[in-house]
Formats: sequence, C-alpha cells, structure tokens
Amino acid sequence: MKAMILAAGKGERMRPLTLHTPKPLLPVAGKALIEYHIEALARAGFTELVINHAWLGEQLEVALGDGSRYGVRICYSVEPQPLETGGGIFNALPLLGDAPFVLVNGDVWTDYDFALLPRQLDADAHLVLVDNPAHHPQGDFALVSGQVRSHGPSLLTYSGIAVLRPQLFAGCVAGAFPLAPLLRKAMAEGRASGEHYAGRWLDVGTVERLAQAEQWAVQG
Repeated sequence: MKAMILAAGKGERMRPLTLHTPKPLLPVAGKALIEYHIEALARAGFTELVINHAWLGEQLEVALGDGSRYGVRICYSVEPQPLETGGGIFNALPLLGDAPFVLVNGDVWTDYDFALLPRQLDADAHLVLVDNPAHHPQGDFALVSGQVRSHGPSLLTYSGIAVLRPQLFAGCVAGAFPLAPLLRKAMAEGRASGEHYAGRWLDVGTVERLAQAEQWAVQG
C-alpha cells in the first residue's frame, strides 16, 4: 500500500520562514517537519511514498533524496504550479496505482500511528478526524456510527490523514481543484468512513503552532 504526502503549498501564513524554505522542511526539534511523517509511515510498514511539490520543490528532493536513508522509496510528483489538494492528488495517481492509498498533509504534526489505518476500503474514503482546535472551533464533518457526514449535531476536524481509493477521482480532469467537494460527494452517497483520534495533532499553520510542535516533539 502506497502513501502520499502533500507538500506543494506555499505556506504563506508562515512567512518569512517559508520565503526561502518550503514549509514541510521547516525544522521541528532538529528534524524537518515532513521527516516525522516519513519515519512514522516507515514504522507502520508503508515504504512506497509519493510526495508532490511545487513551491521550492527542488529543495525537498535534495533534502529527502530517494528515501533510502529512511528505509522507504520516494517518488516525486512535480507540479509546475500548485494544483490544490484534489488536483495534486489527481496528478499523482499514475504514481499511486489502482489500490487504496494513504494521504497525509505535510504540514501537520501528530503522533498518530499510521498502522491503525485500514488497508482495504469498502468506501471511497476513510478520514481520521480530531477534536476541534482553538483556531478551528466550528469543525468540518460529523462522525456517525463510523460514517463521516457533512452535517451533524457535533462536528470534528479533518486531520489531513486519510485513506482514499482512486475511484474517488472518477470523472475529474487535470488542473487545480480542491479535494473537499469530492469528499462531500462521497459522504452524501454513504461512501466515506472515518475514525476519531484523540491523541496529539497540530496543524502547523503559524509560527506559534510550529513552536507547539517543537515542544511536543521534544517531549516525545
């Protein structure tokens, strides 16, 4: 089973740190943010990784190489211009193949164990949801009896961790487009399962949250 790490964003909210460094390479306790994902995926048995990039992407390739020092093989999906989340995944499908694959946002920090993710899906998407952080109190989706819904009495936040089937992108065409409408369509058709993770998770979207990630990383 392959995994894809999303790393094509500009990280504009993190400027000036991201003016010359892609956000996934920002250091967290002496290690690049994206390296935590690579190592965690390797521990969970995911050794075939795809990383997309656009902004300063050549730095990612130089820093991470072919992945051999992490015990994985990394292929890169190059985007001449950012394709948003949906377009970026669609562009990488030839590298991901026909089977379900793990998706991880490169700009989150978490101690989630990727070995917990399902290797087979009856649905088109399986989402990991977390408690709503202070900067996103409204949440994203509801979790009802293991199914993810667009609406509900109590909403949780999408963590940026998922398992997707390539069939989710049926009918899509190349170009920039978001992932969320595809997920909501799957939810409406009862084809999105999910789980609630109550452990440590952080969207590293500001300098302050980068400092929080470093504190957690030091704690281990």
